[in-house]
Amino acid sequence: MMHGMWRALTALLVSSPFALHAQPVPVVRPTAGMVITRSVRVAPGTYRLRASPHADSALATVRGSNITVDMRGVTFIGMPTDSSPDAAVGTAIRIESGANVTVRGLTARGYRWGVVANGVRNLILEHNNFSHSWKLRLFSLVEHESLVDWLSFHKNEADEWRRFGAGMHLRDIHGGAIRNNVVRQSMNGLLLSHSDSLDIRSNDFSYNSGLGIGLYRASWHTVVDNRLDYNVRGSSLGFFQRGQDSAALLMFEQCNNNVVAYNSMTHSGDGLFLWAGQHTMDTGQGGSNDNLFLMNDVSYAPTNGLEATFSRNQFIGNRVVGSTHGLWGGYSFDSRVVGNCFADNRIAIAIEHGQNNLVGGNRFQGDTLAIRLWADSIAPSDWGYPKHRDTRSRDWRIVENSFSRVPERWRLANTVVVDSGRNTVSDSAMACDPARIVPTTAWWRVPTIANAPTRWPDAPNAARDRSAIVVDEWGPYDWQAPKLWPLDSVRSRRVRLRVLGPPGQWSVARLRGVAALSSSAGRTGDTIVVTPHSDSASRWQLELTYRGAATVSARGVRSAAGVPVRFAYGIAEPPQSWQARVTTFSDSTSPLTSDSHLQRVIAQQPVWSKTLPRLDWMWSRPREPGIPASNFLMLAEGEVTLDSVHTLRTISDDAVRVWVNDSLLVDHWAPHESAPAYAVVPRGRHRVRVAYVQRGGWVELRLDWLRGRVRPSPGSAGPH
Repeated sequence: MMHGMWRALTALLVSSPFALHAQPVPVVRPTAGMVITRSVRVAPGTYRLRASPHADSALATVRGSNITVDMRGVTFIGMPTDSSPDAAVGTAIRIESGANVTVRGLTARGYRWGVVANGVRNLILEHNNFSHSWKLRLFSLVEHESLVDWLSFHKNEADEWRRFGAGMHLRDIHGGAIRNNVVRQSMNGLLLSHSDSLDIRSNDFSYNSGLGIGLYRASWHTVVDNRLDYNVRGSSLGFFQRGQDSAALLMFEQCNNNVVAYNSMTHSGDGLFLWAGQHTMDTGQGGSNDNLFLMNDVSYAPTNGLEATFSRNQFIGNRVVGSTHGLWGGYSFDSRVVGNCFADNRIAIAIEHGQNNLVGGNRFQGDTLAIRLWADSIAPSDWGYPKHRDTRSRDWRIVENSFSRVPERWRLANTVVVDSGRNTVSDSAMACDPARIVPTTAWWRVPTIANAPTRWPDAPNAARDRSAIVVDEWGPYDWQAPKLWPLDSVRSRRVRLRVLGPPGQWSVARLRGVAALSSSAGRTGDTIVVTPHSDSASRWQLELTYRGAATVSARGVRSAAGVPVRFAYGIAEPPQSWQARVTTFSDSTSPLTSDSHLQRVIAQQPVWSKTLPRLDWMWSRPREPGIPASNFLMLAEGEVTLDSVHTLRTISDDAVRVWVNDSLLVDHWAPHESAPAYAVVPRGRHRVRVAYVQRGGWVELRLDWLRGRVRPSPGSAGPH
């Protein structure tokens, strides 16, 4: 009876002229500075809108609750595609507080931040694309790593990470979903701080020069089925593999109870970079604890597939292949490393001062050293952790692991192992198939992840080895367009270049300063040998034409299949020759303290002298006999002829001055860590004098001549 009455009443309300009808969603045309306070549909189209550089401004600001902003088919362009990526400014979408806010479907490129959100409950960002946006110029070259490029994430209480830029920068977000978004060819994909309970799923945050995902004081998130590949810097095959603290996933400062599962996190500086936080380092309390890392592929990291320190976590069923370290876990405690596949790493597991950890049921194949555990006899005196915690390496269980073709199974020092039984050794090959990695023993059964895939995402180029990592001055190459890249030194008499990119054919379009070429046409994958003219060794170029598959350039320019695409490589420096000499000083006669001291040190008898073809020093210990490790001055003098206006750029640590025709143009004389300085020099012939001072520690001096008036780029700043 009651059910019939309710049906009749409902029918009456629907048929009544007084029935409530949903309000239509208005369609709006975007304008810079618009404020959205209700659900809207933005009119599809491409809009060239430059954003304000102010951090509290945006092209569109969303304020309020229960708002859906439908931007399917909408593209915002913040700057021309030929602009330097570090020139991008401003924010495309800003979301200020509220609850139940959704933004979907927007494509925005050429901005410093795609979305900035603060103080939102149940935020949903889906099907947005914030690729080809802000990132800083890198200063590491093929043969010269620069410490300018190292990242630092230690401070973020006051949003210090905002200086980096990102596709998405979110703070104080509680609940919601980040799904099916794309951020590529930028610096960072997603930066998330002081937040909890987001479902981060099926996104593509790959080929960025910093982080795929960065978490800070972020807990109870689910990170599943994402592509986080090739988030890397500081890597040049055959010269240096450093990563410079780039990572597929960064978890910094007390990130707890997160589930990270079935993600492709390959070819990044670190696959995972987890750190307990400064509070833990000072007090011994807290950590980034109780996170589950399940069935992720973290292979081919220049440094660590997994790095997790000063914390308690679980690593189950992950694939870790071809990295320097498979798992670096210094000071880990009460952690489980179970059912993972480690293959072809230099060291599969390296943990110092670990306690009560389980290494069980893992497969080790082809690693040079499978397990290294140790404790140093003297704890560092400049941080508090060992003052509050027992840091012995003790109570390890190493059980039921299998070792195949591993020269050294384990190396232990100052370590107590309580169980090392039931391990096996064989010469048989093992597949790192996720469906076959984890043992079925009940006491380490795989946890169930809701709506999880059966394996990590099918990510392009994820199965290639570390040679697929190519990093130029703007970050990692994504293999979507043709590229010429050196296989070894670009200063050789004969330079070998590899033709990279999609399948296709190439032919020579133009040569400059080239005496001989090994071939004039071929296919992608070829190696071309270039012999520069003897008088053009520092100024030559090879330009090719590619025809083949459809391409997408590093700036996002698309070309259809069969359309010719030009690409090139070369050296563009004026000829140089430097007469360099080194003199020494004491602390009391440092040339940094006064000009009179500088002149006296210059006038001393040199301890080393040499003619150099260019100024390019980088070392932790002297590479030239006769040069001391500290307290020296190098004076270099030479001439340069410029055919047009050039920008002189120095990179130095500790101090440098440069005079051109007796005018002081670069005065970077206060002691500093590696940092650039710039000066514009007109065309013509110039006398150049360089004074470089090293007090101690790392040596870096580089002088570059860049054609034109180059916009200064500060590089990736260190601690702020």
